This record gives sequence, structure tokens and C-alpha cells, in this order.
Amino acid sequence: MFRRAFWFTAGAAAGVWATTKVNRQLKKLTPESLAAQAADKAVEAGHRLKEFALDVKAGMTQREGELNDALGLHQDPERPDNVTALPGPRRLRAIEHHQNDQNTHRSNFSYNRNEDH
Repeated sequence: MFRRAFWFTAGAAAGVWATTKVNRQLKKLTPESLAAQAADKAVEAGHRLKEFALDVKAGMTQREGELNDALGLHQDPERPDNVTALPGPRRLRAIEHHQNDQNTHRSNFSYNRNEDH
């Protein structure tokens, strides 16, 4: 008698447990649940992507500082942020070179539009 009651109770408990498990899985597969899971994954991926972008930006800033130090570039207080200038002598040479190039290009080219036709 006790054996039958034990096995009957064990069977009923297993049936309830299995039914509960199946119902939970079915609820996870409803369209609303799948949409919510996809939205959660998208938000999580967005947060990871933002963290990655911030890490990349921090690394770029650090590396830019290292390169500026190595090249002797400095921040000019008269220029806006994130714009670096060449040191004095190199800047003057670059400006002179740029002006010479502009003068050379103007004398070599004709801007007569009628020549093209």
C-alpha cells in the first residue's frame, strides 16, 4: 500500500515538474518573448559596442600624445582643441614651401576656359 502511494506521488510530482518545464519553454518561444529577448541582446550589444568605441578613442588619444611627443609637436594655445602645430622652424619652412608651390602652380597653368573647347 505504501509502495503504491509512494510511486503514485512520485509520478504525480514528475508529471507536474515536466508540465511546468514544458510550459516555461513554450512561453520562451512565443513571439513576444522572442522579441523581448532580441531587444535585450541588441541593447547588450550596443553597450559592448559603446565600451569598445570608448576604449578605441582612449587608445587613439594616448597614441596621438605619444606620437606628438616623439615628433616634437606641441599644442598651440591660439588654435582650437585637437589641432597641433609644427614647432617654429619647421612651421616656417612648411609655410614658405606652401607659398612657393602656390606661386609655381599659378605661373605654369593658364586658366583660359576657351582653350578647353
